[in-house]
Amino acid sequence: MDYYLAPVADVAAELATLPAGLDAATASQRLAAHGPNRLADAHQKTIWQLVLHQLADVMILVLLVAAGVSVLIGEAKSAYVILAIVVLNALIGFVQEYRADKAMEALQKMAASHAQVLRGGQAQQVPTADLVPGDVVLLEAGNVIPADVRFLETHALKVDESSLTGESGNVEKSVAALPVGEYPLGDRLNLGYKGTSITNGRATAYVVATGMKTELGKIATLIQTAEVVTPLQKRLGTLGKRLSVAALAVGALFFGVGCLRGEPWENLLLVAISLAIAALPEALPALVTVSLALGAGRLMKSHALMRKLPAVETLGSVTYICTDKTGTLTLNQMTVEALYEVPAVKMEGLADRNALLTALALNTDASHDTQNHWLGDSTEVALARYAASKDYARPALEAQFPRLAELPFDSERKCMTTLHQTPQGVLVLTKGAAGSLYKQLTARQQGSLADLTWRVDAQAAQGYRVLAYGAKMLPELPADLTPAAVETNLTFLGFASLIDPPREEARQAVAECKAAGIIPVMITGDHKLTAKAIAEKLGIISSKEELVLTGPELTALDEPAFAAVVEKVRVYARVDPAQKLRIIHALQARHQFVAMTGDGVNDAPALKNADIGIAMGINGTEVAKEAAAMILLDDNFATIVAAVRHGRRIYDNILKFIRYILAGSVGEITTLFFAPLLGLPITLLAIHILWINLITDGLPGLALAYEPSEKHSMQRPPVAPRQTIFADGLGWFILGVGLLVGLLTIGMQAWSIRQGLLHWQTMAFTVLCFSQLGLALAIRSRRESLFSLGLLSNKPMLGAVALTVALHLLIIYVPFGNRLFSTQRLTLAELGVTLALSSLVFWAVELQKLIVWRRGVAIAPQPTPATQPLPKSATLAPA
Repeated sequence: MDYYLAPVADVAAELATLPAGLDAATASQRLAAHGPNRLADAHQKTIWQLVLHQLADVMILVLLVAAGVSVLIGEAKSAYVILAIVVLNALIGFVQEYRADKAMEALQKMAASHAQVLRGGQAQQVPTADLVPGDVVLLEAGNVIPADVRFLETHALKVDESSLTGESGNVEKSVAALPVGEYPLGDRLNLGYKGTSITNGRATAYVVATGMKTELGKIATLIQTAEVVTPLQKRLGTLGKRLSVAALAVGALFFGVGCLRGEPWENLLLVAISLAIAALPEALPALVTVSLALGAGRLMKSHALMRKLPAVETLGSVTYICTDKTGTLTLNQMTVEALYEVPAVKMEGLADRNALLTALALNTDASHDTQNHWLGDSTEVALARYAASKDYARPALEAQFPRLAELPFDSERKCMTTLHQTPQGVLVLTKGAAGSLYKQLTARQQGSLADLTWRVDAQAAQGYRVLAYGAKMLPELPADLTPAAVETNLTFLGFASLIDPPREEARQAVAECKAAGIIPVMITGDHKLTAKAIAEKLGIISSKEELVLTGPELTALDEPAFAAVVEKVRVYARVDPAQKLRIIHALQARHQFVAMTGDGVNDAPALKNADIGIAMGINGTEVAKEAAAMILLDDNFATIVAAVRHGRRIYDNILKFIRYILAGSVGEITTLFFAPLLGLPITLLAIHILWINLITDGLPGLALAYEPSEKHSMQRPPVAPRQTIFADGLGWFILGVGLLVGLLTIGMQAWSIRQGLLHWQTMAFTVLCFSQLGLALAIRSRRESLFSLGLLSNKPMLGAVALTVALHLLIIYVPFGNRLFSTQRLTLAELGVTLALSSLVFWAVELQKLIVWRRGVAIAPQPTPATQPLPKSATLAPA
């Protein structure tokens, strides 16, 4: 039953209840049938489930097997190092997942603990969990509504539903059934929702839904979904599986060929394990996590707090940003943009004062606190602030024209009237919707009604909220203070056009998004005309092909019809929580990566299910913050764009690291696989491979996280959602450079053995190590030479290379290092040969950049769309 469409009597009949409430026996039966009035958490994991989840990765399982085999064949040192890596990765993942999903706890905290109900006609306090459909609850200002209710009696009742509907301002509630039609949550004026707060008045209401059947419960169901896997996690997951399969295949192939050749199986098994270790970049998960953490630190300085580290990289892959309007694209501060004053209107008793500005100042409940801050409804404050800026401050005027009485605003007549004492009598000032005032005007002004209507409609069509003012003089305060008696025969003074103005920096940010191939979409609870006007001012809508959809229009579309237009829609107005989630899923089904911003409880499902959810740090609810991956500390859309820029830098640097570490792995596999096939001894020990994977790969890899942004990173499209890590020639680069590294290492081994040098293994080990350091220096940019970048443009990289060289020389020239790593001291001549040979990798990559990228393969910068300043407010000319 749609309770908001039914009269109170029909609601009571449907619920089998009475205004006196249920009796105790009926309430107990219904509690057993419907269950407790609380939110359930269906996906809470135990500590052990979280721990086991961290060890379920294919790469981790292969490493654990490698560690076990290492112990069996006497290579305990290798096993210890591998296990240390596994524990570190598991610990980082456990902490992240344990802290990740607190949204349910925040939702549960919104609920009231006790409620006052009528049971058998007697008022009593009961635990909120014991409420059942049909209960009659008593509500007053300050209460949190304990369940979804249908009001049967209200007295000046106002409810703050902003956390649920996303609409600012208190909602005045009533009892009357609504006309038949479709109504979003914010327009169901006779219903109250669990978790929302009463700010004024009192009420009696029937409970119509409890627990997970409430609107808050529906949101709880929507956020109880699996964590969204980020683009990087998807790509690294695929990479890990492929590398694991490759590692096992290479090891098994080598072991099988060796057995066919009659070689001892113990040596073959040792080499197979070494090959598996070489193929698996053990440091990759840990170093990616560290890179993301460093990126999160930089984002914090840009007013963006990352709650989930993998989402840092997601920013660089975002193709759509679905953003709320109020406070993010706009200032969240209603402002009077223009006034229209009917010419030649004078009011007795006001002397030479401007009648319209006097009405703005006096017909309001806005006031100042002791710190001179404005208090009151945002629209009222805007009107009073504007009047004060014109030297029509309320306190001074009210001292001269004291308020005698008032008729408060109500949703039926849509007007507010105040009555003030003047020397000539009582001044009546009425404010409200223009349409409500038209029929109350004097006969003399009825002839100007067409012109007034045209002016008001022109402002409304531009997205402005229009409030009109009328006035009249009475000889004395009337005995009958009713709207029918007071709000008649008014003189139309004029109207004020208000709007929550766009942020100046948001327009530039929208232009940057479009230049970067990212489509901004506005999703708001505001009306269609207002949303469209703001979107056009910001540049979100720039052509006729870009659509605006309302919540009811979206409901009318089936899935195929919506899928056909979803990528053309730029504004959604008056949408509910389920529709926000539908928008996210429709875009994701079109293979888009979606960022979603929000601040209310109603935004939590979309924040949780988007590729990256972004909550507002200033005005956001705790539920929204806990469901999101990122929190904007300044609630500014421009901060999202700055975060995208950081995200692209992080993604680029992670790709550089993957190129670097995998090219090294291919070099190690080439060395270990082909050397025995060429009749050479096993080139490296397992401990040598671990040293290279952890130190030689690790330190420079970490330094790549400090690499500055590539030029024009925000003038290129996002990474294609289906693009693999190996796209854009990266796979061929890894294979080519890896083969070069391996062949140089084998060449060093073969030459030194032919020369009769006893230190051949240490020399090959050193070539493999130093050639990767040269690669780290050259790989800093895919397009620019190291000499144009400058060594000092990434000082951590310079330090990492120097430290790695120093550590490697220590294990060569310090006796303890010789024993632990089975190395020998090299002569200066031998060291010089290894340095010269390993430098060839650096020069090869630099030559490749010179040949390929200087031919114009590099992406040319795209022109950024010109941005113009927002138009300044202009006062409308009198008719």
